[in-house]
Amino acid sequence: MYEIPAPMLAKAAATIPDPAKKPMLFEPKWDGFRGLVAWDGETLEIGSRGAKPLTRYFPELVEQLAEILPGPCLLDGEIVVATGPAGAQRLDWEALSQRIHPAASRVAKLAAETPAMFIAFDLLAEGDEDLQPLPFGERRRRLEQLLSDARSPLHLTRTTEDRDTAERWLAEFEGAGLDGVVAKPLGDPYAPGKRTLIKIKHARTADVVALGYRVHKRGSGVGSLLVGLYDADGELRQVGGVAAWSDAMRQQLVEDLAPLVERDADGQAVTGAGERSRFTGAKDVSFVRLRPERVLEVRYDQLEGARFRHTVQFARWRPDRDARSCTYDQLDTVAGYDLADVLS
Repeated sequence: MYEIPAPMLAKAAATIPDPAKKPMLFEPKWDGFRGLVAWDGETLEIGSRGAKPLTRYFPELVEQLAEILPGPCLLDGEIVVATGPAGAQRLDWEALSQRIHPAASRVAKLAAETPAMFIAFDLLAEGDEDLQPLPFGERRRRLEQLLSDARSPLHLTRTTEDRDTAERWLAEFEGAGLDGVVAKPLGDPYAPGKRTLIKIKHARTADVVALGYRVHKRGSGVGSLLVGLYDADGELRQVGGVAAWSDAMRQQLVEDLAPLVERDADGQAVTGAGERSRFTGAKDVSFVRLRPERVLEVRYDQLEGARFRHTVQFARWRPDRDARSCTYDQLDTVAGYDLADVLS
């Protein structure tokens, strides 16, 4: 069996780089689980970006990829799940995240109901040959040859060297649930764990209401600030969290937010139970409730349903904004785009 390395990573950029300065290949940025598929001809394993192998969670991929792959190889790619009717399919993060479940029976049920796909975008080994030292352009050529007869659920990601095409992908493919564009230097070797790729994601801002905060894991200061928006019925809904505060800011926030803390008849801070997911495990998700009066501007990339897809970034406080004005109407709406047109 191949030794599965740490995946090569990407650093964020505000704009798509100019390939005239350094030759680049552009790819769609798939919004799924990073996976490294190792197939030695007898056993197939799926490694992840973290320490947890993904093999047991995607039995349908283990079975089907072993049948499709023409020979032993080590692939880098993304595991995704698509939902929706034919002609209007899109990536579904929630359906994908549900696949991480401790019960084998549940895993088997979801494998049948929401089968996953594997989108390959790099070839790290073929047969006994380690391809990681080769430039990406050569690895991509070898990958295209290897997967020339591939069929679903194995897909080869599309690429372009044209910056204008990449700009169009950035605008259009979000409608199919994709996450942006990745730029890969054609001359670079594979660099496990290094951020040598470039990712370009959608950058947007929104004014949101502070709902509460979680105490930092160290026991003092604000770890994350929970934020919300008012829906069409006037209900305030939690839409995500703001984190990545400095140590000094964590302590300052406790003082700044103290006047807004909801308190019971005995003067004790009122706490709420935060949303729990399969990724939080036994983690304490309780939070200190705040009166919904303070408005802040945040930077976000995209929505997943009615929530921000990722942790958002603090931009500034907005003392000039009334909390009731923080509604979903201010958010960008994205035109739908059929996932089949991205895969083709």
